[in-house]
Amino acid sequence: MSAKPVSQRETAPSKAAAAKTATPTSGKSSAKSSATGSSDFVADIGAIRARARKHIEDGAVTASYAADREAVIRLLNDALATEIVCVLRYKRHYFMASGLMADAIKAEFLEHANEEQAHADLIAERIVQLGGEPDLNPDALSRRAHAEYVEGSDLRDMVKEDLIAERIAIDSYRAIIDFVGDKDTTTKRMMEHILAQEEEHADELADMLDGWTGR
Repeated sequence: MSAKPVSQRETAPSKAAAAKTATPTSGKSSAKSSATGSSDFVADIGAIRARARKHIEDGAVTASYAADREAVIRLLNDALATEIVCVLRYKRHYFMASGLMADAIKAEFLEHANEEQAHADLIAERIVQLGGEPDLNPDALSRRAHAEYVEGSDLRDMVKEDLIAERIAIDSYRAIIDFVGDKDTTTKRMMEHILAQEEEHADELADMLDGWTGR
């Protein structure tokens, strides 16, 4: 009499059974990995606490600050000078604007001036946080500023000069952001915020020139 064939179902373990057998090992390995990562992080916190107690006079600048602090302060002071010069130029244009389109454009000049002043305040505060001093010496501002102070001969010329200045700031601020990179994320985020507003200003000024109908 021939032997009864053995079915595959009787000899091979089911997928569910195999998975059930493998699960505990996988879980233990995952838990062990998680525990190791957690203990490493706790060890790092201990080191951070120890470092924080040293050189406390440095305030916000800790041992993990990776950028060239003196170079960053110098670049920020140049950006500060740029913002102050832009404030002064926009203020002059605000007071001197006249002509058919003056009222609407004056409002834009004043709004831009106020926003540039806010940028200057942010930059000055960051310079102090980094242990530097904001350089507001009037004799040096125009020399260190990236943008120029150009008065403009008429209302359209004022808008054009403001647009040129914004375009200069956009490129120079991008260069500062690239230089700082991830070595100083606070300064990087601040400059990205300022850059975004400078791009808005440039876009608004370009729209004014594009739709120009008066003098």
